[in-house]
Amino acid sequence: MRIDIISIFPDYLASLRLSLIGKAIDAGTVELFVHDLRDHAVDIHRTVDDTVFGGGPGMVMKPEPWGAMLDAVLESGPFDIRPTLLIPTPSGRTFTQSVADELATSEWLIFACGRYEGIDGRVAQFYRESMDVREVSIGDYVLAGGEAAALVMCEAVVRLVPGVLGNASSAPDDSFATDRSGSALEGPVYTKPASWRGLEVPAVLLSGHHGEIAKFREQSSVQRTSEYRPDLVDD
Repeated sequence: MRIDIISIFPDYLASLRLSLIGKAIDAGTVELFVHDLRDHAVDIHRTVDDTVFGGGPGMVMKPEPWGAMLDAVLESGPFDIRPTLLIPTPSGRTFTQSVADELATSEWLIFACGRYEGIDGRVAQFYRESMDVREVSIGDYVLAGGEAAALVMCEAVVRLVPGVLGNASSAPDDSFATDRSGSALEGPVYTKPASWRGLEVPAVLLSGHHGEIAKFREQSSVQRTSEYRPDLVDD
């Protein structure tokens, strides 16, 4: 998988070279390219924003530097792969685990990290011919820019790419996993020691009875889903 991320704060994305994604990059499973949008600004001040047409507060990111940067990224990549352009925005479609599953099968992802009031709407409109353009939101709140959302989506997607997780059986049992059995949320998990500060690991987990353990975990999943996310529980 190839990932290109465009931002006016490229250093923000340095953490992608740590942990699982960093290992995937080192192993050659993932290629990561981070680009500074200001490299394609045309004035001495490296301006990438301007006032809002129609009036209103804030500034909007100009289409010219975005167009020049996206053209350069497309030209640098494989000509036979149609990339997916992801534009993080609170006004986009919701990013979910099923979306992460789908994107994990992609060969090329491009993230356009907006700032201010967002990116001029003509950018998404223009590139729909050459890319699968998706405007996506990671939640019902507003961030200062798209970089944090890009980090979240990269981690959610890359961990699903075959060979990235140390144990491939981990992902199917995650909360919200598409083929997860039981309720949507995974229940609490435990490790050694069996007794800690007066609190004991549930005895069934020490019993060795796999059927009872599976039943306990499903019950714990249902209980947690009902308590934390009642909106996910069927009537």
